[in-house]
Amino acid sequence: MAKRIMFTGGSGKAGRHVVRYLLEQGHQVLNLDTRPLDNPKVRTLITDITDSGQVFNALSSYMGLHEFDPSLRPEPVDAVIHFAAVPRIMLTPDNELFRINALGTYNVIEAAVKLGIRKIVIASSETTYGLVFANEPRNPAYFPLDEDYDVDPMDSYALSKVVNEKTARAFALRSGFDIYALRIGNVIEPHEYELFPKWFADPGFRKRIAWSYIDARDLGQITALAIEKDGLGFQVFNAANDDTSSDLPTQELIDRFYPDVPLKHKLDEYETLLSNRKARAVLGFQPKHSWRQYVKQS
Repeated sequence: MAKRIMFTGGSGKAGRHVVRYLLEQGHQVLNLDTRPLDNPKVRTLITDITDSGQVFNALSSYMGLHEFDPSLRPEPVDAVIHFAAVPRIMLTPDNELFRINALGTYNVIEAAVKLGIRKIVIASSETTYGLVFANEPRNPAYFPLDEDYDVDPMDSYALSKVVNEKTARAFALRSGFDIYALRIGNVIEPHEYELFPKWFADPGFRKRIAWSYIDARDLGQITALAIEKDGLGFQVFNAANDDTSSDLPTQELIDRFYPDVPLKHKLDEYETLLSNRKARAVLGFQPKHSWRQYVKQS
């Protein structure tokens, strides 16, 4: 069934692909961002998520495309998808990154809950596991990284995402609404598969992200599935493709780069180390795009 969706951050790298996927599924989307999205089927409402008043106003706005539409009355919103954020460290001072990401997420969730929007999906991150932006390389407690892991990052970006998950949980407990956090792996756009041969030649390059990736189109699928799945309260789901971004078997990667890290359970030959088993089991996620479809192997 078509839904009316407010989407923050739809102009970003991940957001624009997810918005396109949602449109292809027949949903209506209003993009809330600081810069327009180049998509004629979506209007962008320029919105500062760190301003609570702007967020409340934006989430209760008319969603149509044109100011001369027959009716400009707002209609009920079915879901809020929140991707807007400073996307990584080293783009702004750490305290500014944390302020924007943590305060912005609080504002979006608070406004959605108080406006009665019962489905909220937020972008969390694989960085919460503490490997990606650690000051020095570090070992995880175990592999694969799953949603039960005791996340322990040291950087401002991942910390903001952990805080955002806690914010989401608090509002879900308070309201009884469904609020799901997607711990998104390294987002790969279709044209970026040309980078994979270079990564194959240097298998240690992507060690910090445990060789995870999520095709941008599959991220659209998991987001759409999260919108459709009701009644789970607060949940965290890893968003990753089935395999790693390496051409080496998963066990070989572990033996070479993480020899002291124990396995929580047996893994398939090329299975991702950012486990997507929960998303597959609970949401019905079935990734459609593997790098093996697009990269010529020697």
